[in-house]
Amino acid sequence: MRLALDQARMAALHGDVPVGAVAVDQAGSLLAAAGNEREIRRDPTAHAEILVLREASRRLHTWRLTGLTLVVTLEPCTMCAGALVLARVARLVFGAFDPKTGAVTSLFDVVRDPRLNHRIDVRGGILEAECGALLKDFFAKR
Repeated sequence: MRLALDQARMAALHGDVPVGAVAVDQAGSLLAAAGNEREIRRDPTAHAEILVLREASRRLHTWRLTGLTLVVTLEPCTMCAGALVLARVARLVFGAFDPKTGAVTSLFDVVRDPRLNHRIDVRGGILEAECGALLKDFFAKR
């Protein structure tokens, strides 16, 4: 989570909402790291989670990311939660809960919906205060 927080801080430097994500394999090796880049890419899909999934897929030469753990500073939105399911990610670890757009616990539970073909092991609230403070500080300055 500390690496994801570093990515989130870098995203804030270029005006993006400070969300960061990392992907690690079963051995704990880092495969990818990114922060939000919606502003610099002018791309509504350039969330940290999506960028990390793309890089991990590129490095592993497959879209099936079984065994992968994704760590992100904020509870994923519907788009990102859906992408995690489609990529067959094994585990999701997130920091702050997102009562407005969170699609893992707060509003929906996309990643564990029994109607879908894949479910993800989830652990939320990791370094929650630190992850949440980063977001609160960012929006207080705006």
